[in-house]
Parts: sequence; structure tokens; C-alpha cells
Amino acid sequence: MILVTGATGNVGSHVVNQLLDAGEKVRVITRNPGGHSFPEQVEVVPGDLTGPETLSEALDGVERAFLFPVFTGLDAFLDAARLSDLQHVVLLSSAAIMDTTPSWIGEQHLRLEQAVVASGLAWTFIRPSFFMTNDLAWAPQIKVGDVVRGIYGNAAVAPIDPRDIAAVSARALLDERVGESFLLTGPQSLTGIDRVRIIAETIGRPLRFEELPRELYREQLLHHGMPAPAVDDMINGLAAWDGKAAPVLPTIEAFTGRPAFTYAQWAASRAQDFGPTPA
Repeated sequence: MILVTGATGNVGSHVVNQLLDAGEKVRVITRNPGGHSFPEQVEVVPGDLTGPETLSEALDGVERAFLFPVFTGLDAFLDAARLSDLQHVVLLSSAAIMDTTPSWIGEQHLRLEQAVVASGLAWTFIRPSFFMTNDLAWAPQIKVGDVVRGIYGNAAVAPIDPRDIAAVSARALLDERVGESFLLTGPQSLTGIDRVRIIAETIGRPLRFEELPRELYREQLLHHGMPAPAVDDMINGLAAWDGKAAPVLPTIEAFTGRPAFTYAQWAASRAQDFGPTPA
């Protein structure tokens, strides 16, 4: 039995499907079992990853687990895991821990990795770069107009499709790639301007990127509830890559035997999120 936490998220939902396709028995833990639809083969257990009283049932009979990162309360899961038959944890971490300059995001993920190692459980760490789904934050602007407002439009990232993160995570569980860490990127170095252009081509509308003052953009993100350290990390990270190409790694294709999904393929799969296309 494999337990998938964060099974309703962008990565976890695909991990569930890929494990089922491989013939595995899958269990998920969720705080709202009735609020989500899972494949009928999935065993759904009500509970909370950070709630100790719910974890013994979730872990009963589980040998491997996909662990979604929670910055507070992970110790509850690890304590319960040590008392169970769990043998292998695949932790969704972040490429940010590899940054030469320490960042708040990187430090949070590094702390989680260290806690998993200290637990004595066999582990694998998945360290993806910028998620393509982060750009869904542009959807409200695109639904009401043709301008995407942001900062450092010429800063490049190598965005990765969550389906590819899930593919590597599932393979790490199936192949029991214990004690290994995998740094993942998407297949292309793309600026914000590039990505807006690709979305425009996908949905058949004339979109353009408009540069905002840095402080105004920061205030907008804080207003939407992002922690200040995370906001500053993101802005400083974009500034560092302004006018530069982002590194692209072959990890996805080496792991899966197929090319990684391109940004255009991802945009096509999420076109409805950006509003109706012209008739």
C-alpha cells in the first residue's frame, strides 16, 4: 500500500493516477473526503497530515508514502511513521535549497529534508524548479483583459509541468530510489514575456506583458496573503535572472523515457483556466 498526501494538489493528484496505472494499491488522507472526487480504486481516509490522532489509521499497512511538504506540523507525521511499518518516504521538496544564497523558501524545505533524514526513514527527495501552475495566478487578469502585469518580464525560469514532477515521484516510489535527490526543471528556458506569448497563442487572444514597479508588485502579493519572506525571495530570484537564460536539466526524460511536457502543452491542458477562447 502506498499513501499519497496532498492528493488533491497539482502534483499529488497525478501521483495517485500514475500509481494506479502501475497497478499499485493507493490510499489518500484528506480533511474533506466528501469534497473531492478520487478514482474508485483509491482508499480514502479522513484526517490531517499534521493531526497525530488521525495518522495511525492512515499509516496502517502502508509501506511507502508520497509526502507533501507542510512547513508546520510535519513532526506529527514522522513520529507516527516511526511507529508504523512505513519503509520509504518520497518528499516533495524544492530546487530552492540548492540556491547559493540562502532563501526563506529554501531554508523551509531544507528543514523538512533534515527532519526526514533524522527520522531514520528511508527517503528520496524531489526538488523541482518553478511550477508551470504558478502562472495560473495570471488567470484573473487574462479573463478580464489582454494585459498581464508583473515584474522582470525578461527574467527566465525553466518551468516544469506538475505531471512531470509526479512522474518522477511515482517512479521513485515504484523503483524505491532510496537515498537519492533529484533536481528537476522543465525543458525550456522561458521569460515571463515568453510565457505570456505562449498563452496568447494557445487561447487565440492578443496578450501582452506590462512591467510594474517592483514595490507596487510586492504590495499586491502581500495583500493577497503571501508571507513577506516568500515574496521577497521570489522578487529577488527574478531580479537575479533578469536577462539571463535559466539552466535546463534532462532529468525528466532520463527518468521517464519521454520528453518533458513543454509550456505550450501545459497551457493547452489548462486553457479553460484562462477564460473562454474566441469563437
